[in-house]
Amino acid sequence: LQNSQVNNKKGCFKMNIVEKIASIEDMSSCVGASDEQIMEAEKALGLKFSDDYSACLRAFGLAAVNGHELTGLGKTSYLDVVDVTETERKNNTQISGNLYVIEKTNIDGIWQDMSGIIYTAEPGCNIKKVCDSLSEYIDL
Repeated sequence: LQNSQVNNKKGCFKMNIVEKIASIEDMSSCVGASDEQIMEAEKALGLKFSDDYSACLRAFGLAAVNGHELTGLGKTSYLDVVDVTETERKNNTQISGNLYVIEKTNIDGIWQDMSGIIYTAEPGCNIKKVCDSLSEYIDL
C-alpha cells in the first residue's frame, strides 16, 4: 500500500492510504467494494488500478475527502470510475488507455496510472503530472 509519513508527538510513523483517509475529519464514504467488483471494473477499463486506489476501493467504495470527491465503485454513476473514465476518454482522445479518472473537477479530469502517479488533463490538452501518489493528491 502507498504510505505517507505523519508526524505525531513521538516522531514519525508510516500510515497507509486507507488509514490516512479514515483519520481525516473532513471525510465521508460508502460501502467498500469487493475484489470481484474491482476486477470487473479493471476489466471494463482494460487496465489495473494502482495499489493505493484499489485499497481505497476496498475500504470505502466511494470517498469524499479534504474537498475531493474521488471516483470509486458504488451506485452513484457520476462518481463511478468506469462511467467517468469512459466518458472522459471520449472527451479527450489524447489520454492513454492506462489511465483512469480519480476525480472530475469542472472541465479537468484528474487521472491516475497503475504506478500511482496523478495527472491532470483538460479536453484536447496534454496531460500534466500533479503528484506522485493519491496520498499526496488528497493533501492538495
